[in-house]
Amino acid sequence: MTTTQPTADTDDGEIAAPLDLLLVNSTKSFARRMLPNGALARFTLALAGQPVTVAERGAGLAGELARIVAGRSDRAPGRGDRRFSDPAWQGNPLLRRVMQSYLATSDVAEQLFIDADLGYKDAEKMKFALDNLVEGLAPTNNPLLSPLGWKAMIDTGGLSAVRGARAFVRDMASRPRVPAMVDPGAYSVGETVATTRGTVILRTRVFELIQYAPQTTEVRQAPLLLVPPVINKYYIMDLAPDRSLVEYYLRGGQQVFAVSWRNPQARHRDWGMDKYGEAIVEALDTAATVTGSEKVNVFATCSGGILTAMTLAHLAASGRGDRVGSLTLGVTVLDQHHAGFASALADERAAAAAIRTSAHKGYLDGRAMAEMFAWLRPTDLVWRYWVNNYIQGRSPAPFDVLYWNADTTRMTAALHRDMVMMGLHNELVTPGAAKMLGTPVDLGAVTCDSYVIGGIADHICPWQATYRSAALLGGKDNRYVLSSSGHIASLVNPPGNRKASYRTAPVDAELTPEEWMESAEKQAGSWWPDHLAWLDAHGGDLVPAPTALGAAGFEPLAPAPGTYVLES
Repeated sequence: MTTTQPTADTDDGEIAAPLDLLLVNSTKSFARRMLPNGALARFTLALAGQPVTVAERGAGLAGELARIVAGRSDRAPGRGDRRFSDPAWQGNPLLRRVMQSYLATSDVAEQLFIDADLGYKDAEKMKFALDNLVEGLAPTNNPLLSPLGWKAMIDTGGLSAVRGARAFVRDMASRPRVPAMVDPGAYSVGETVATTRGTVILRTRVFELIQYAPQTTEVRQAPLLLVPPVINKYYIMDLAPDRSLVEYYLRGGQQVFAVSWRNPQARHRDWGMDKYGEAIVEALDTAATVTGSEKVNVFATCSGGILTAMTLAHLAASGRGDRVGSLTLGVTVLDQHHAGFASALADERAAAAAIRTSAHKGYLDGRAMAEMFAWLRPTDLVWRYWVNNYIQGRSPAPFDVLYWNADTTRMTAALHRDMVMMGLHNELVTPGAAKMLGTPVDLGAVTCDSYVIGGIADHICPWQATYRSAALLGGKDNRYVLSSSGHIASLVNPPGNRKASYRTAPVDAELTPEEWMESAEKQAGSWWPDHLAWLDAHGGDLVPAPTALGAAGFEPLAPAPGTYVLES
């Protein structure tokens, strides 16, 4: 349960949630999310069966608390725990004892959790509950104890308390009921984020297709189609200048197209997987028509990756698999077996209740999903901002990834249902268990080369699960890349970060993820240049860059980033 406060290098963008957790647990009330129910009873019984161990833990804690009160304890926060970085926590005798008592109690809670030796599902549920309890009780979160709060009060003559109270009332008035992680006015879509030049060349009820303006005199003949998650807006792939994947690929001579999903409303409740599969096929065909290319390279991420892999399996079953030149998947889990906390929560009754809730509304509310995001990492995404916004009365620092995350979207009731049931039964690992557009899904039939990206620090889509997912694809030259970053930072990972690195090696279904890691070659820097070189090898010949965007029947409709991305 040990957690640390973020440093300057912390990936604040790791805030997407495990898919089935997001889709099932976001429909529950706060109390029902936090209570582990049966897992708590089994945790209690497990400890009741070990009275000697529990007694030893209790005696050890009592002895440590006695040493703390006497001032003889040398207990201190871990090196990465910046919650207690203010000198007052060490210099003030009372605050030092409060801090040490909290740390000692937290350690005992973690030891008891390990002692209980729960099964996988119960362990994940209890860990989530205990993490949130332990982090919430940290004395750094207490406005009466926090030295940061008292110093802010003195510095501002009490205005910090007024600003903090106003911020608290504003944030708790509506979902997501968590401290704001970014000021709503910090960025503007199309002006400070999603700024790469391009135009919408196709608009349907489901999506807009953006073609970006080339930035080189020659381009690869085969275009690159970006398919974003259906849970968030597309511009995670086109953040600020020099942090944009779209911009990077254009500078590297790629022809780039991007799908921008519509933010659905209740009237779109019947859009299920097939509707989104049709949209992906239409986007592929349009990119091929506009560029005159026989093949299209596809790069899909997260939930968009799941739908894209299923769609490519449909194309293969329909005799059109050769239309796809290559497939890149970013932080995408196709094999849900033990794929993190989400898999531990999944059960038939919870799934049915979640489906009923979204069916009643016509959609799953993105604000509820954002709230669920935050409580997955309470120290970084709740209590850090609790202290900053409410106790210190400060505005959060601008950060483009957090702005993107707060720009929430909805998910249609039908897609919610389809995704929940597919994940619950882990259907994609069994050929024919799932269907897309009326054809059985066999991921082994997707025989184009693939490039699959995972993040070693990804607490949402564990890299082991993304590696297993890569092994489901049927290509002969499949490559797995393991970034040193987490869920979102493994994608928003531009060159220039001296701390970045990645490992790469072919996918081998005979190797476990750990064995693959031992054999993989470690490279310094970002994986972006490596992927661009890989795309070049799958992009065909260099041809003159088009002088105008669109084509007959696909005339420009609106400048990028389009209109759907602006809908709330």
